[in-house]
Amino acid sequence: MKTAEILEKIRGLRVLIVGDLCLDRWCHYDPALSEPSRETGLPRVAVVSTEVTPGAAGTIANNLRALGVSTSIVTGIGIDGFGFELEQSLRARQIGVDFIYRASDINTFTYTKLINRNTGVEDLPRVDFIQASDISIETEKAILDRVDTAWDLFDVILISDQAETERGGIVTAKVRERICELAGKAGDSKLVWVDSRVRSELFRNVVVKPNRDEAIASCTRALGRVDFTAFRAHLNAPLLIVTMGGDGAVVYDRVGDYAVEGRRVANPVDICGAGDSFSAGAACALRVTGSALEAVRFGNKVASITIMKPGTGTASPEELLAIPE
Repeated sequence: MKTAEILEKIRGLRVLIVGDLCLDRWCHYDPALSEPSRETGLPRVAVVSTEVTPGAAGTIANNLRALGVSTSIVTGIGIDGFGFELEQSLRARQIGVDFIYRASDINTFTYTKLINRNTGVEDLPRVDFIQASDISIETEKAILDRVDTAWDLFDVILISDQAETERGGIVTAKVRERICELAGKAGDSKLVWVDSRVRSELFRNVVVKPNRDEAIASCTRALGRVDFTAFRAHLNAPLLIVTMGGDGAVVYDRVGDYAVEGRRVANPVDICGAGDSFSAGAACALRVTGSALEAVRFGNKVASITIMKPGTGTASPEELLAIPE
């Protein structure tokens, strides 16, 4: 299927993202204004402008909306200023917020990136506001209820399990179990796509997309060895897609495995969010084409555009159509 046909078909999809959402704050500071504090004598970082964007699951959502796909998110955010900024940022991008739960026990994940105004380089330590404890039973139940309510309303369910620690993530063991149970019942009628940084081995009945390093680590934890064919069977996954950046990906299905050539780009500007942009494009393409080969090729095209932009960029239909078939 040609790129134009895929773009036309995916505009009719409804995609639900379940998972970890954060606020990216891009703070530009002026070194010339870094005078010492009168009270402490410590030098200040003088921020002169700030841009905010949804990150983590929000990066996937940004890419879906850039492709013209209807998108909503199931997640939890805090009743705090960062949560307010995050929700407004989502609304500005027409990303659905009806299934977002606001909770007093959550600190909105916020990543503050300090960028030198003169050089455009992020050259100071990042300031992160994190969730260092488990979400409450009440919050977990609210997330489960939203998954149940939203499940039948969407064509694609995309799981963004970004938390790299056991604490603080939205995709808890119970949330994961519910997703796997619902995916097993849905069979081929619904596409459930999982991108999990450190817990791929705990999912079942879903398409699993780790990068190669994540796949090796997860496979080793699950089987004690690296055997991706056996790992796919262990997951009961219709597809295991192991991405390798510019080298493409290897797809493992119930029949065998095959490599899909990548679209290598010289001197990428910023690879941050490349996996998220790949997932956004590939999951939608898989739903409308039914072909893992076409899905990976389309996902690679999307990622090859976003890595040529600073920060977590997106790919427009016009940019995708400009790439030769």
